[in-house]
Amino acid sequence: MIESSITVYITLVAISGVLSIFLCLYSVYKRKDIPGSHYLILLTALQAVYIFAFAFELASDTLEEIKRWIMFEYIGIGFAPVLGLLLVFRYIGAVLPRLLTYSLFVIPAVTLFMIPTNDRHHLFYKLIYLRENTPTPMADVVIGEWYIVQGAYTFGCLLAGGLLLIRQWRKTNRAYRLQLFTLISGQFVPMIASFLYLMGVTPNGMDPVPFVLCITSAMYIWAMMSTHMLRITPIAKESLFESMAEGVLVLDLSEKLVDYNGAAQRMLPQLKASMIGDTLDVLWKKMCGSKFPVARAGGGIQGHVKWQLQHASSDYEVRSSVIKGKRGDSVGSLLMLIDATERYRLQEQLKQQAYYDGLTGIYNRAQFIRRARTMLETAYSGQQPMSLILFDIDHFKQFNDTYGHDTGDAVLIHAVTACRSLLPGDALFGRYGGEEFVVAVPGYKGEAAAQLANQLREALPAAPLASVHGPLTVTASFGVTSGHGQYVLEAMLREADEALYEAKRSGRNTVHTAIRSLAPKSRPISS
Repeated sequence: MIESSITVYITLVAISGVLSIFLCLYSVYKRKDIPGSHYLILLTALQAVYIFAFAFELASDTLEEIKRWIMFEYIGIGFAPVLGLLLVFRYIGAVLPRLLTYSLFVIPAVTLFMIPTNDRHHLFYKLIYLRENTPTPMADVVIGEWYIVQGAYTFGCLLAGGLLLIRQWRKTNRAYRLQLFTLISGQFVPMIASFLYLMGVTPNGMDPVPFVLCITSAMYIWAMMSTHMLRITPIAKESLFESMAEGVLVLDLSEKLVDYNGAAQRMLPQLKASMIGDTLDVLWKKMCGSKFPVARAGGGIQGHVKWQLQHASSDYEVRSSVIKGKRGDSVGSLLMLIDATERYRLQEQLKQQAYYDGLTGIYNRAQFIRRARTMLETAYSGQQPMSLILFDIDHFKQFNDTYGHDTGDAVLIHAVTACRSLLPGDALFGRYGGEEFVVAVPGYKGEAAAQLANQLREALPAAPLASVHGPLTVTASFGVTSGHGQYVLEAMLREADEALYEAKRSGRNTVHTAIRSLAPKSRPISS
């Protein structure tokens, strides 16, 4: 009965070897499609060597034959766990240094040397002998020190590979979890079978590992044919996902966060794994205190997000795209964050150059005139007055000639700073010429505009400019004009200029209001 069961077991082990050979040949055939195929080819070939050597061991008649086949077994069983671990590293996209890769083979190589020389040192087996009262010769062993080292190393490789794969489970798409489960089984099933063998609970004390490799090989073959295992790997997808320069948030149909890539985490440093499961509005509120700022439309989400970091701000273009299921139905969406900081910064610089004076930061002449025309049109439509205040820094040439152009620039900036705080919020403030400035204020008529001009005039000398040459007193001369009803901006500017000229001629640091004898009847020119 025992002899019959051994025969059956040898047959099953041989079938396991045949499956390993088939898997090896299939891996060779598909090697161009499988990343790291050389690891899989060597792994399955070594498993076949181990399995058939074990079958020949069971069929051996003498102790010497058994010892010889044990040596062949360890050609396979010694190196196979290392190749399995390297295959796992390749699967998860981790790259080991070449020296570390080679060092993984040191212990199996030492083992391969120790087994044929065991009779001299007895470090691997202290004793190997035939069992008594068995129908066929079967060997028992007393393990030595190096056997423990090799066994622990084998367990360590299998366990490490299994744990590395388990860590990938959560971030692996469900479509790829079946092949991931197959790979995990390939690590843990032989380890469990080997543990049971060492505990002495297997039938007739036989090693079940060669048989269970039949199961794992069958699972590998099925998975490679049905799920394209190792050909299209979830980790390859993950590597692509993580290597994208764009930030990606994966959302389900209710806009709950499912996953995100490393680029998104770098763009949004407050984004954490604990936020997975939160809706887009909730996680945005957690990160910055407000709901997601881009409106949803029929075509998805598309817009611009400004993100404030500690010392700078970033601009992101936001676009969403629908994720389709196998039946073509929508199952979620990808929210893409595209870093447009440099583009927006360049646009802002171009806008500054086009709209604003580069030195003082107020409107340049062209932009002031364009906006003042619109303001005058609005005032005309609402039957409201509007005033212009034109002023010129007194003796500005002397600042440049005496103290240099840097001080002259500082005088201009000082004048703008002193005046800006006194202007109403709806006023337009522009640099009209070199040291000449213009203010447009809606709702102001002659006396009110003159009073505002006087406040500006008094503010300038009240706060002298601090410079390396000591405090410098800055004054200016002002010309004021007002328009009501049908009036032309250019005419108002001419009147303000004439009033400014009168202020200069009367001693400077004064305000002069234009006296109008006849208001022009033409409509204002629209922008």
